Amino acid sequence: MMRLGELAQAIGCDYRGPEDYAIHGVATLEKATADHLSFLANPKYSAQLRRSKAGVVVLHPDMAGDHSGAAIISPDPYLAFARAAALFEKKRLFAPGIHPTAVIADSATIDDSTHIGPYCVVAENSHIGPDCVLESQVHIGPDCRLEAGCQLKPHVTLVQNCQLGENVLVHSGAVIGSDGFGLARDADGWVKVPQLGGVRIGPRCEIGANTTIDRGTLEDTVLEEDVHLDNQIQVAHNVRIGAHTVMAGCSAVAGSAEIGRNCLIGGNVGVLGHLRVCDGVTLQARTLVTRSINQPGSYSSAAPLQETGQWRRNAVRMRQLDDMARTLRKLDKKLEKNSDG
Repeated sequence: MMRLGELAQAIGCDYRGPEDYAIHGVATLEKATADHLSFLANPKYSAQLRRSKAGVVVLHPDMAGDHSGAAIISPDPYLAFARAAALFEKKRLFAPGIHPTAVIADSATIDDSTHIGPYCVVAENSHIGPDCVLESQVHIGPDCRLEAGCQLKPHVTLVQNCQLGENVLVHSGAVIGSDGFGLARDADGWVKVPQLGGVRIGPRCEIGANTTIDRGTLEDTVLEEDVHLDNQIQVAHNVRIGAHTVMAGCSAVAGSAEIGRNCLIGGNVGVLGHLRVCDGVTLQARTLVTRSINQPGSYSSAAPLQETGQWRRNAVRMRQLDDMARTLRKLDKKLEKNSDG
């Protein structure tokens, strides 16, 4: 439980209402009761605010005048609500120490303040820094390094030669440092190219569940600071993702592609190998990037939903586009010739 005044002070916002008003949790406008804090970020949901029973609402200054109840005032209500909600989160505490079932290599170094859970493995020449948490059945391969405050959820695997900066969070099932998909063609089949690089992940990054990040072929795969990857994402070898970029689930980035800083990448986006996406790009869901993007902005490529019969007719016409374009060029030339005559 927090009081309105102390909560507003904790997140650096002004407020309106009784300073000692008790807030016991957070909820949506529709579900909130008098004990809850809620928020309104989009004016098109103003009707929900009028119906809401929330005790306190986070509002933009332009909307605060239309609400008679208690409020926290912020120019970015969603951000302020995120910070407030974090204060109500019940986090599991982990005592320092190594569980007796863990397997630790003699050459590994582990800070005394770190928690190593049941059935974890820390291999040769790996280092686990201060205040890290390895929950159950985490596997840390050889030559890995975790800086202070990293947390690895159950069943995370760092295969080898991975470096995690401070306060990196990795969710269950993620695999970091697996072999990149490098193959050379031989007359008798395929020859595997050794993957000799590693993975470097900057501070404050978050890696979603079942996401895979391959280590580099010769140089490292790199995520700069504050990159957030959703669940089930594939990042191939030698990819570089710039700071503060966010990528939604089921996206994939092929080998040696470079994603700039402050990019927003929607779900199921694909980026082909060796391409570059500059800073400040938004890729809408299901976009396929087939050429480098050199100008900031929003880009899309997926066809919108259509009734099946209409989609089939349009698909037929798509196959005719080249012939239609050739016909139009011929007509343009005839028109130019006639006009000149």
